[in-house]
Formats: sequence, structure tokens, C-alpha cells
Amino acid sequence: MGIEIERKFLLKTDSWRDCAQSRSRIIQGYISVNPAATVRVRLTASGAFLTLKGKRRNYSATEFEYPVPAQDAATMLEQMSLHPPIDKWRYLVSYADNLWEIDEFTGPNAGLIIAEIELKSVTAEFEHPPWLGEEVSDDPRYFNASLVQQPYSTWDSQVRMDKTGC
Repeated sequence: MGIEIERKFLLKTDSWRDCAQSRSRIIQGYISVNPAATVRVRLTASGAFLTLKGKRRNYSATEFEYPVPAQDAATMLEQMSLHPPIDKWRYLVSYADNLWEIDEFTGPNAGLIIAEIELKSVTAEFEHPPWLGEEVSDDPRYFNASLVQQPYSTWDSQVRMDKTGC
């Protein structure tokens, strides 16, 4: 059984871009958005995966991920998942011996950028990069399964401004 321990943050500057090591496109669809367990299919240039995630508690969730053929994933995205799927660019940024995944959303979620760090324990300490903003780990609106149902572009503009500081 896999456990994912993850913290999510908004960004206060774009200075992280100077340190980005790689960039890859991710198309991610949700077959089920049941609060007890989500089922997603993800397609990238390097592979495709079917993932089952349990309910998030205290920054962690049970996670099972399985590779699937890319054509199968494309069919699942087209025929079985909520539309439109999540479309984002993922950047990898190293800072203070930690790897950050920074997701820049496109399409209906354009304008939203979230930094994520996976940790070994819920109490693990880590250094906050200078570009890191407000933590949103416990705000379900920022979960990808929520963004597919209520895209960032549909949020009240005042809520978006309060969160991003713009």
C-alpha cells in the first residue's frame, strides 16, 4: 500500500522559473471524484497511469498507481472522465535538498500555479523557498479532483485575488 504525504502552496513570485530543471505536460482526467476515493487517469509524454487515491487526512492519503498503455489512457480520458480534463505543465525545482513539483494550469484553470512537496512524514520539516506563498494543503478547492468540477476560472474574482495577492 502506498501513502502520499503532500503539502501544497500558492506562489508569491515567478523567481522559481529560473531554477526549473524540467517541464512536462500532464493531461489528467477523473473517472470518479467520490470524496472517499478518487480515480484518475494521467497521460504524459513519458507514460500513462491509472491512480486510486483515498481521502486526504493530515496531509496524507492512500495512493495506488498503475501504468496503463497510452492508448488506453487516451480512451479513458475521452470516454470515461469528467470534461474538460485537467491540463497543466509540471516543472521540477530543487531547493534545499527537496524536489518541488510546480503545476501551472492551462485551460479553465489558467492563472493557477501550485507548488507541491512530497514528504517522508507528516511532521517532516523543510525549508520554504523565497517564492513560496500561502499554504493551501487543507483547502479542497485546490485539489485537482475539485478543479475538474469547479475550475479556477469559475471562482469569484475576489476569492482569486485574496488567495493570489493580485
